[in-house]
Amino acid sequence: MSNAKQKEELEKRLTPMQYEVTQNNGTEPPFRNEFWNHKEEGIYVDIVSGEPLFSSFDKFDSGCGWPSFTKPLKNDNVSEHVDTTHNMIRTEVRSKNADSHLGHVFEDGPIEKGGLRYCINSAALRFIPKEKLEKEGYGKYLSLFEK
Repeated sequence: MSNAKQKEELEKRLTPMQYEVTQNNGTEPPFRNEFWNHKEEGIYVDIVSGEPLFSSFDKFDSGCGWPSFTKPLKNDNVSEHVDTTHNMIRTEVRSKNADSHLGHVFEDGPIEKGGLRYCINSAALRFIPKEKLEKEGYGKYLSLFEK
């Protein structure tokens, strides 16, 4: 599929905010996004490709207004890049396969869980509740939620 065709398809499928965040490296407003205070058990996948990114077990309230996670569900599904925009040096996080902009990773997370905080835009994510993992094709992640 051509780049222009792919862009057109994504513009139709995604909301304007989802497109701005994932395709143009945008940032949604803090505290006014879908998952910043979301507590349900399940996994978060890339809104563009569906690749599994984060688990609710690794989510924590950092007080920043965006969903925060201590680690990716699968390291192979995220990539990190130096971001020097806005006169800062940060580490950008992108989905590996779709190359969607997700957010940034910082070294101010819970020390006992590795010290990282993946600060992720809700607009880059789709949530799959644990009850729907099998139906949606993510059954291999059910074992995370067995007690």
